[in-house]
Amino acid sequence: MPFAADQLLRVPLLPVLAAQGLAVRRNARLLPEPTGPRAGRFGCGPRLRLLIAGDSSAAGVGAGTQTQALSGCVVRNLSRHYCVEWQLEATTGHTTEDTIARLEGLDGPFDMAITALGVNDVTRLVSAKVFADRQARLMELLTGPLRVRRVVVMAVPQMHRFPALPHPLAWVLGQQAARLDRALQKAVAQYAQARHLALDLPDDPALAAPDGYHPSPKTYAIWAEAAAHLLHQG
Repeated sequence: MPFAADQLLRVPLLPVLAAQGLAVRRNARLLPEPTGPRAGRFGCGPRLRLLIAGDSSAAGVGAGTQTQALSGCVVRNLSRHYCVEWQLEATTGHTTEDTIARLEGLDGPFDMAITALGVNDVTRLVSAKVFADRQARLMELLTGPLRVRRVVVMAVPQMHRFPALPHPLAWVLGQQAARLDRALQKAVAQYAQARHLALDLPDDPALAAPDGYHPSPKTYAIWAEAAAHLLHQG
């Protein structure tokens, strides 16, 4: 397979990319994972066991509390129809491989799940093929031992739109993120239980957290509504 333009230009751009990466890390505003419970029960109706798994976005970084984060927003949406028993298994910096290792020791079963991964796979230069293979392993784990009947898989974020990233670093990471997301869509399509969710959001500063890298509570609310709709509609 021929290399894309960004892959060909990585070597000549390496000094610039390295300098920009160091500057981003040095100047980054490190936001903590939000406070609040990571498991609980809420709502009335049929029992629904929900698992939310992934990286810092699944953990809710950018929100002050879990109530404002993905978990809290999804649970509120689903509680209109179910008694939701939810569990959050997410950590800042986790890749798909990290999440698989974490979930392998988890006691199920769960009825539904949401996964949010990809940014750390991008920054660690995981190839599209390896990413697709790992996502397939994650789907096998969720739909097999954990017995999940419906999975919403969040798209790999459009990293070229992250306010914290300067160009050409944003362009290079954005191209790789798009490649991984195409691989993710193909992997997810092999599982009838899974749905790929991409959000078409405007360029609104209110949608980014103060670090310019993570979602804001407003984005989590939009994301949660779309994810809950997919889960409820099946």
